[in-house]
Amino acid sequence: MAEITLVIGSDTRCADDKLPGELRHVVVDYTTRAVTHVVVEPKGRVGLARLVPLDAITDATGGTIRLRYTDAEFKQLRPAEESLAELTGYGEVELLPAGWSGADDEPAVDGSRLPPIREIVTETRDVVPPGEEEESSGDHLHATDGDIGQLRAICIDPSTGQVTHVHVLLKGHLLGHKEVAVPSGSVSGFRGGIHVNITRQQVRDLAQADIGHPIG
Repeated sequence: MAEITLVIGSDTRCADDKLPGELRHVVVDYTTRAVTHVVVEPKGRVGLARLVPLDAITDATGGTIRLRYTDAEFKQLRPAEESLAELTGYGEVELLPAGWSGADDEPAVDGSRLPPIREIVTETRDVVPPGEEEESSGDHLHATDGDIGQLRAICIDPSTGQVTHVHVLLKGHLLGHKEVAVPSGSVSGFRGGIHVNITRQQVRDLAQADIGHPIG
């Protein structure tokens, strides 16, 4: 497979064409600078995002990312976030609908069987493997002399997961918007945004490289 572009915000589909979702984040090992997973969340279902291994992507062309998992298999993948609720008088429980595995592969609590509750406070937090970082749409590109743009996509070599380019939407561009592909050799780090070892002007001087997907 040729180099693939992981556009954050792309539609995703399982192998059986069920459970349409969205690519929310790209997970990068900040030591090896290789993509290990993508985070996919079913549309309209907050708190059910899953960590999808990179090798589960079968196609990333045409604006839709195809996965080799069925919807049932997807539901059993490791959660990328945990939705927890503090129920007055009953402690903390994990909120998951039937058919979804939890962080510890425990069955979900069926909220309809709980006694009446006066108060419920929910919290959703990200869960990624140690030593790895989520890269999201809108993450800042930090040049040596300041911020210059925001992340739109990450290009990788699918055989190794190595990042080859990062696509960045430049801010404050006089012509409306300009998107450039920053080569991996200019990327110095992936923690706290994307860091590059070139100046803002050098980023602006890169050739325009629109990926063709609508900008949300």
